[in-house]
Amino acid sequence: MGGAERSARKKKQAARAVVQARSSGSDRTKIIAGIAVVAVLAVAVVGYVIFQQMKPSTSTTDAIPLAPADHTISAPAVRDGNTVLVGKDTATVTVDVYEDFLCPICGTFEKTYGTDIKKAVEDGKVKVRYHILPMLNRLSSPEGYSTDSANAALCVADDGKFNAFHAALFNKQPEEGEAGYTKDQLIKLGKEVGVTSASFESCVQNQTYKSQLDELMSKTSNDPALRDAESGRFRGTPSVASGGKLVDLDNKNWLSDLTK
Repeated sequence: MGGAERSARKKKQAARAVVQARSSGSDRTKIIAGIAVVAVLAVAVVGYVIFQQMKPSTSTTDAIPLAPADHTISAPAVRDGNTVLVGKDTATVTVDVYEDFLCPICGTFEKTYGTDIKKAVEDGKVKVRYHILPMLNRLSSPEGYSTDSANAALCVADDGKFNAFHAALFNKQPEEGEAGYTKDQLIKLGKEVGVTSASFESCVQNQTYKSQLDELMSKTSNDPALRDAESGRFRGTPSVASGGKLVDLDNKNWLSDLTK
């Protein structure tokens, strides 16, 4: 074989070596990139698990904490059929509040206007009729927290302890899509706020007022006075009415306007 041929062959071998080197380098790059992606995903998964573990839980067997005393209305509260009436007999204005203990906007409503409502009720200016609706049952896991909590609230109202119970459930509210408080937790809270009735536990466990709450939900949904002007359907929770008319909650002074 001549020198020229050997030189040509070596050039070809060198070219193939370069191609192989580039190829193997590319593979190594892909492998390294793949390892990096796996590492990032692993860190993300571990971070998510830690985050979930650190989130405060509302579905454990722990007691539901009481709300601060200054968040609790100190006025008579009595069950009136499937609603609860809170306030003094001398009050000349009655406000109807439609809520669901799972509804996050209801929680915001209570935090925004709770202090003003408390003062107006305790001053004898306003009575509040609470319509606690079983509206969001399917949005807890397991389903049914809206009915369980609303029923328990009526059971508590039979013992005159509704105000503290109501304040506690909105003070630390379960999140939509997650577990609500259990019946045992609701019973424990009822006893914490002072319920002593021998029938209280069975009232909660057996959902004594479920049929009345279902009736309340149906009546509320079909009440023309509570329908949205555009959709023609129930406005949803929270809703406030007085004198048979919806109150405009976009007006931050709605409560003081009612008591002028």
